[in-house]
Amino acid sequence: MKQSLQLKIGQSLTMTPQLQQAIKLLQLSSLDLQSEIQETLDSNPLLEAEANEDGQLNQTESLDNQSEQRTDNNDESDTSEKLQDNQLSDELSTDSQWEDWGYVSQGPSSNSHNDEYTEYQGETSESLRDQLQWQIDMMNISDIDRTIATILIDAIDERGFVQADINDVVEMFVDEIDDPENCIEVEEVEAVLHLLQSFEPAGIAARNIQECLLIQLKRIKEQTSITELAQLIIQQQFDELSSRNYRQITRQLGINENQLKEALVVIQSLDPRPGNQINQNTAQYITPDVFVSKDTKGIWCVELNNGCTPKLKINNDYAALIKRADNSADNVFLKNNLQEAKWFIKSLQSRNETLLKVAACIVNKQVGFLEYGEEAMKPLVLNDIAEEVEMHESTISRVTTQKYMWTPRGIFELKYFFSSHVGTTTGGEASSTAIRAVLKKLISAENQAKPLSDSKLANLLKDQGIKVARRTVAKYREAMSIPPSNERKKLI
Repeated sequence: MKQSLQLKIGQSLTMTPQLQQAIKLLQLSSLDLQSEIQETLDSNPLLEAEANEDGQLNQTESLDNQSEQRTDNNDESDTSEKLQDNQLSDELSTDSQWEDWGYVSQGPSSNSHNDEYTEYQGETSESLRDQLQWQIDMMNISDIDRTIATILIDAIDERGFVQADINDVVEMFVDEIDDPENCIEVEEVEAVLHLLQSFEPAGIAARNIQECLLIQLKRIKEQTSITELAQLIIQQQFDELSSRNYRQITRQLGINENQLKEALVVIQSLDPRPGNQINQNTAQYITPDVFVSKDTKGIWCVELNNGCTPKLKINNDYAALIKRADNSADNVFLKNNLQEAKWFIKSLQSRNETLLKVAACIVNKQVGFLEYGEEAMKPLVLNDIAEEVEMHESTISRVTTQKYMWTPRGIFELKYFFSSHVGTTTGGEASSTAIRAVLKKLISAENQAKPLSDSKLANLLKDQGIKVARRTVAKYREAMSIPPSNERKKLI
């Protein structure tokens, strides 16, 4: 086959580094954005954060000031490098089709923090294991029992239950000691286990919920006939109690309904997960990206939380060192970093403008929720906002992911305001969020002795003009972590 040269004309899209940076900043949460900004400040000497009392980002003013100071301080500086905001806007226009490139979020940068800062140094609370180990250290027991106790403590999960079998603990002890002469018996392990069960919080180191509740009942100081009845119910009728078969319990134990109610009051005062009393998780605080409030005219207004990001500007001292016709390594380094700093500031501006535009559109669509609550939530999908702001759906998806809105009704992720819809008897549409709110209201007002079944809930919704099937009601109920009707039955 003969080789030849051919000319071909075509069009293709090229994803520039500047566009990649804009997409990356757009999808970052406020916490990840702060890390990204700090990393850029550390690596780029031409970019600096300016302290401001209100913490507002006013890049345009900063850039204008920097351009004027460069002209006055250094006549030999590159006057062609104008740091005007309109020039930056021409170089990087907000692209509503970012997602056409198929950019996939990579999550927080793995090298955004140095190793010495990865460990949080301000934690003062103790874990469940630390609490139990401290109580063991206070006991005057043998080294063998102390080792057994340590093995048992390591086998306790976050709920406070021992997840290891007694026989397995015996084998683990042999492996731990590595001395065949120091053999232990099952009875000795059980004795240490009973010792742990006497520790705080009450009910700790139980092997199941039944044992956990019995431990707590036995530790009640004032033992009465009701507490004894509660112990009897848990010992002999635990399965019926779990399935709320109260009629069977009264028949088997020969008690009346009032006695059962009094015993249930005692049982419900117990904690089935005693390990949760010791908080082992560091509290996570959410910083809202936008604020929503009603002005004096009754109009809902949206504003950015400018405190999430510092005020950035170009470092005038380094920018003044850039010379027009200097091709030295130092001058090229300064020019490159100056351009990167300008692109970074403009990318932040584009992110803020897009976020504010999308948030304002969501508020306009969900005024009913802000005024009346979840039951007034309107159906909304990403395409509705995309058409309104003339952007692609995947751009809206990036903007609304891990971005939070403060409202008088609480803080919500932007994605919370999007929901599917079902038809109504009048030919309209009802939001799934509003339907869940109505279901929750119906269940909270039901007769606890005769809770509403999913079929009855579907009929009640139909009476209100909402057409949903029984399986749809079950799906919404499970999504709200509400048990079925047989498990919601109560005598008290």
